[in-house]
Amino acid sequence: MCLRLFSAHNVVFKSLKSHLSQSVHGFSCGGVSFTSVSLKGRSCLTLKDFSPDEIKKVLWVSGDLKHRIKHEKQCLTLLQGKSVAMIFEKRSTRTRMSTETGFALLGGHPCFLTSQDIHLGVNESSTDTARVLSGFCDIVLARVYSHTTLEELEKEASIPIINGLSDLYHPIQILADFLTLQEHYGSLSGLTVSWIGDGNNVLHSFMMCAPKLGVHLKIATPKGYTPDQSVIEEAQRLSTQHGTRLSLTSDPMEAAHNSDVLVTDTWVSMGQEEEKKRRLQDFAGYQITMQTGSVAKPDWTFLHCLPRKKEEVDDQVFYSPRSLVFQEAENRKWTIMGLMVSLLTDYTPHTPMMKF
Repeated sequence: MCLRLFSAHNVVFKSLKSHLSQSVHGFSCGGVSFTSVSLKGRSCLTLKDFSPDEIKKVLWVSGDLKHRIKHEKQCLTLLQGKSVAMIFEKRSTRTRMSTETGFALLGGHPCFLTSQDIHLGVNESSTDTARVLSGFCDIVLARVYSHTTLEELEKEASIPIINGLSDLYHPIQILADFLTLQEHYGSLSGLTVSWIGDGNNVLHSFMMCAPKLGVHLKIATPKGYTPDQSVIEEAQRLSTQHGTRLSLTSDPMEAAHNSDVLVTDTWVSMGQEEEKKRRLQDFAGYQITMQTGSVAKPDWTFLHCLPRKKEEVDDQVFYSPRSLVFQEAENRKWTIMGLMVSLLTDYTPHTPMMKF
């Protein structure tokens, strides 16, 4: 594990070092000047709304902040004097900690709000809540049950709204996943990611993002657990537009074949506890094991957004050198920081553009 982590970090360091002679001002990739890409004032409810260049810019900012703060030990107060309202209808470990610690590390003030702390949708409408919070803080991150709640907040707010998770999408998770893969492989374009599990909000976000980064996506879900049809149609359109492959099957081994990355998630999300017994039966045969990986590429890796249960992936895979889950979890912090900085400022990264 240590050798693999050292190797991955060494690849990133060498890549940065080899580009130090280039000026980041006006740095371009494929003819696009990424320093001219601005997201300031935007919301992020779904990566469906973001162009390939905008997603790459967020990942670049995230990697830059990680390098400057973690590795160079710099103190950056990019969000000094700003505050974030963190609305949590659902409990959380990674989303809460990444947002609180990340915003504070950049000099800002995080405010954690549960459904017991505010009147959202109970004694006060989402419309009124959005207008009130717009006068108190600079940005809102909301982890909610219904995606329509986010849409209502975004419609009425005069400040950016970030989707911290909804029943339809989980964009901040996917940003962390792709930063992790970029760090490990050195680039993203041409990778094949295989999703083996439920057709849920995390998968939906993969489908809205992967084609824009040149990533092929293979999906295996049990019958009755396929992704939302409108998301499938949009993903098919994006794959055609960006020249990537998208396939859907109910056979986990078919999806895993010749893949670079195997990914799964919980089979029983919050709010589905009463369905647990039936879901475990329906997902029989979907556990990711070394046998699953035997048909993937020799250097295959594994991702899981956590929390993990053994029926989804066994210990042999989860705690193996192939597993990137804990780097993935840490990158939730750097990517939420990168996203918030991008939505609130015109920050230009100091490190060279990473390879996509």
